[in-house]
Amino acid sequence: MVGGRSVTRVTTSTRLLPGLPSGLAEALGRCRGGQAVARSLPAACYTDPRVAAVEEEAVFRRGWVGVGRWDRWTDPGDYAAIRVGGVPVVMVRGDDQVLRAFANTCSHRFTEVMEGEGTCRRMRCPFHAWTYALDGTLIGAPSMGNAEDFDPADHGLHEFSVAERLGFTFVSLEDSPPAIDDWLGDAAGVLARWELDSMVTTRRREFTVDCNWKAFAEVFNEYYHLPYVHPGSIDDTYDDPDEPEAVSGSWATHFGSTQGTGGLLEENQHKALPVIPTLDDREAGGVRYSWLFPSMVIATGAEGLWMYEVLPDGPDRCRCAQVVCFPPATVTAEGFAGVAESYYERFDVAIDEDIPMLERQHRGMATPAVRQGRFSHLEPNVARFAGWYADRLLSVG
Repeated sequence: MVGGRSVTRVTTSTRLLPGLPSGLAEALGRCRGGQAVARSLPAACYTDPRVAAVEEEAVFRRGWVGVGRWDRWTDPGDYAAIRVGGVPVVMVRGDDQVLRAFANTCSHRFTEVMEGEGTCRRMRCPFHAWTYALDGTLIGAPSMGNAEDFDPADHGLHEFSVAERLGFTFVSLEDSPPAIDDWLGDAAGVLARWELDSMVTTRRREFTVDCNWKAFAEVFNEYYHLPYVHPGSIDDTYDDPDEPEAVSGSWATHFGSTQGTGGLLEENQHKALPVIPTLDDREAGGVRYSWLFPSMVIATGAEGLWMYEVLPDGPDRCRCAQVVCFPPATVTAEGFAGVAESYYERFDVAIDEDIPMLERQHRGMATPAVRQGRFSHLEPNVARFAGWYADRLLSVG
């Protein structure tokens, strides 16, 4: 028993995993068992290119990865070129209103077909003008008349699996991915009263940070740093989180009460938007922070949702998108746009305070032979992720 709670201590083989530094398997084994006994991920998981390469396969190319809210792609032809596990992917809404994910790789000679995001009528490769319909079928291939047995039907874009749950979009690069509801476990039930699938995105802001993607996701999911990094902005708003809940699936969550709303700076508490009417009294008085593994982190507050999509750009940099959503009735109410700016200010202030510390942390990770740390009770989501991540990397051996 630790702190009155039963804990499980797990050991693992010390064998060398393919492509990973010596000793990492043993270090990852120490990340299991939960907050009370687990150690933090070793620094190599944040800095070593060899770990990043294995991570692409074990973490991002297996299972499901959250890539955005449903309303990022609302109309036929809406698309975005992204990278998932190092793989170029294009998301596009079809004429049939189905959202699909394709390898963003021309079936001719592998050029990336689409760049950026926007709206298109078809997808045309800029190299040799092979052209694809929104459902990925090849509809144009100039000067191919003398290619024997050439059948355009055999050369469409490779399609990946897409699932939409809770208003979020998930992509899997696996040929036979696990069922999305099994992957998410009980997340839909725990988050049900926020009615996330109907919320409307009112802001999306993209930026990059010079730190590992995991560190960015971690700081969003722990209270430990609040008095030291956010004094005067949001620290006094947050009480300590409740005891972490046991959940199923590839996610972590914890709830904590707030003094006022977690969505506003301390001096702007009088500007709070209406509370979501479907929440119970406890939920209306705090914020639930959740981590949808591997790389989507969300906060469901009394009035709405704020979240970050985080994807790696090598071990030393990550690409982030801040997304803010509110219920339709809130968005259409008179004066919403002006009040919403105060929410955006709070989210920007907090992340602007976090980023210098994240980059400083990343520089510190370059120290050779640094020991693994331990977790505070204020970091339950981070500890659960560490165990999940360790399991994923250890599974490649």
